[in-house]
Amino acid sequence: MSSTLAPVLVGLVALIQATIAVVEMFFWRVPKVHSRLDYSDVDANRVAAIVQNAGLYNSFLAAGLVWAVVSSGHQDALATFFLVCVATAGVFGAATLKPGCLLLQTLPALLALAAMWIKK
Repeated sequence: MSSTLAPVLVGLVALIQATIAVVEMFFWRVPKVHSRLDYSDVDANRVAAIVQNAGLYNSFLAAGLVWAVVSSGHQDALATFFLVCVATAGVFGAATLKPGCLLLQTLPALLALAAMWIKK
């Protein structure tokens, strides 16, 4: 990642994933949070463990992207792998939760991938 834009965009995607992870792991039961996905308090409590588990996976994606940015080797391979994972998670989230996942996860990941490929 020799250009300046690529690592910045990869870092931005990592920040988005970390934010999603924190919200899912620690704030899911807050009505303002789960109501955005049309969950009642009762239903939100029923699925809280599953959502927290998904948050943990999102934290792994964020960690992988940070690793790609700070790594001294294989940055492009690491970033490509984790960005494709994020983009895929966004597509799956759009299909199963809300279409907004495409804007929140897939689009930033694809922009970061494009920035990496354009520099070559």
